[in-house]
Amino acid sequence: MENKKAIIVGAGLVGTLWAILLAKRGYQVDVFERRGDIRKAELVGGRSINLAMSHRGWKALRKAGIEDTIRKVAIPMSGRKMHSVEGNLQFQPYGLEDQAIYSVSRGGLNLELMNIADDFSSVRFFFNHKCQGVDTRGTTIRFKDTQSGEVKDLEADIIFGTDGAFSAVRGSLQRTPRFNYSQHYLDYGYKELHIPPTADGGFALDKNALHIWPRGQFMLIALPNLDGSFTCTLFLAYEGKVSFEHLNTDEEILDFFNTYFADAVPLMPDLLEDFRDNPTASLVTVRCEPWTYQERILLMGDASHAIVPFYGQGMNSGFEDCSLLDDLMDEHSDDWPSIFEAFGQRVDDANAIADLALRNFIEMRDLVGDPLFLLRKKMEARFLQKYPEHFLPVYSMVTFSHIPYSQALAESHAQDELFRKILALPNIEQRWEAPEVDAIFQQWLESRQVALNTI
Repeated sequence: MENKKAIIVGAGLVGTLWAILLAKRGYQVDVFERRGDIRKAELVGGRSINLAMSHRGWKALRKAGIEDTIRKVAIPMSGRKMHSVEGNLQFQPYGLEDQAIYSVSRGGLNLELMNIADDFSSVRFFFNHKCQGVDTRGTTIRFKDTQSGEVKDLEADIIFGTDGAFSAVRGSLQRTPRFNYSQHYLDYGYKELHIPPTADGGFALDKNALHIWPRGQFMLIALPNLDGSFTCTLFLAYEGKVSFEHLNTDEEILDFFNTYFADAVPLMPDLLEDFRDNPTASLVTVRCEPWTYQERILLMGDASHAIVPFYGQGMNSGFEDCSLLDDLMDEHSDDWPSIFEAFGQRVDDANAIADLALRNFIEMRDLVGDPLFLLRKKMEARFLQKYPEHFLPVYSMVTFSHIPYSQALAESHAQDELFRKILALPNIEQRWEAPEVDAIFQQWLESRQVALNTI
């Protein structure tokens, strides 16, 4: 490509990271964002939404040269800490002893990425510019300056839509022939709450764990912040016997929290204020294809594959989009038709992590306190230690590796079948290390090898 110019719509995490990677390859990049410049807004410490960074995200940040900077402000969480209704605690490690996911601030990370992007003279940000659509018959894209009211039609040889789950770029593509699109909302919403630091500035809970209060059909989670606070999220049905629709008065709210999250209530002095002031947000899954159009428009991140947050992979999968595209540029240089064609195969992986995230909601909400589920986790750890070349838990595949999501989803079905057989053994709670368990594992392994050899 002689004229190395690109337009990115959306200055969120994925768009800004992708601008950095393109700039490192000599591209002139113009980034348009409908919001104002978040660097001019005062961020309230501990109240920005937290995200869980894992292997796929770190790889992309490493490519951008920002990994070390972010690790300094990221808090490792080596496992889940479950809080029972009675206030009892149980810790469940995520993986091996040295493995952890990392709590990072969405706003703080976005700021760091923008500051890195500003180091490149070839990157320009245009804030308060709302995309009004792409001319799919030509080469222009239209923006409206929301401050001046000016409408601009800009020429663009290559456009990247990173403008989120309700993407304006994708909206234009949805009106083209043979574009497939679906969105699905859960019957659940979420509300952000807050646990402040202790009086001496410390953490009120273990800072190196993701805290979960699983309650069957709903749950509360908490992630640590650098200032000693925790960002909490309540996931609850919109309607039903226990739901947001019945939490209207102070009495109803306090009764709900004292009934189900009694040990958390003393840690949240602003519970009622937070509950009233913070909006109840929805949870949506977006699937679409193709992600490319006429070899000049490409959707990335939530614009192409928004998922629910229950596997902690929304940001990580978006960042993996960036690192995979960067790898494809190593392979194909600036041959965008070839890059787009190869990247389009990622649709299967995006659909797979969407399915896995929905499955993990049930796990976090319903199962993490179930004795048989906890027994399965102990057996997974044992198989990983005893048969490291033949067994890797699905969670580790997704979180601590770069194995394609579609392969992890297929493995989840295979492992479900394995543990169905093992957990059906009589008195398995006392015999989970017995020779019969290893025999079932060996039979499962042999049957899978036969199946793989027939493909």
